[in-house]
Amino acid sequence: MDRLEGQFRRELRRFGPSDSARGGEMVAIVRAWPAVVGAENARRAWPARLTREGALVVHATDSVWAFQLGMLSASILERLVAELGEEAPAALKFVPGSVPAPAADPGGGSSSSPPQILPEDAEQGAELAASIEDEELRELVARAAAASLARARSDRAF
Repeated sequence: MDRLEGQFRRELRRFGPSDSARGGEMVAIVRAWPAVVGAENARRAWPARLTREGALVVHATDSVWAFQLGMLSASILERLVAELGEEAPAALKFVPGSVPAPAADPGGGSSSSPPQILPEDAEQGAELAASIEDEELRELVARAAAASLARARSDRAF
């Protein structure tokens, strides 16, 4: 149990000093972050922790993003102050580090619609499956081949 407690304490320290009276500050920052920096920047950079001095350390996916966002830190800090008031950090520091993976699409995959299967895709799929004796299997393979041909065609479109 002691080892587990130590791990919890280490993880909680990432979010700032434990003696801080501003304990909810990090929660407010994380909630406001996507709206303040925009969706693309939020995918590339995420609040990691608060320093004892009150600066927010933000992990970026790489040094290029850390530099780019560092150049915008004054305007980002202005927006954080406007959004959070006194809970806003005193300063921002962008460094390369781990960023949470984007949330999975609730639709279970690509947001684009499936490609349209044209009559020629269906014909070619039927030709490819013609040698299969089992009628049900032949039909399934023909439909799968037609869908694959349609997908390949749509992947080549610009």
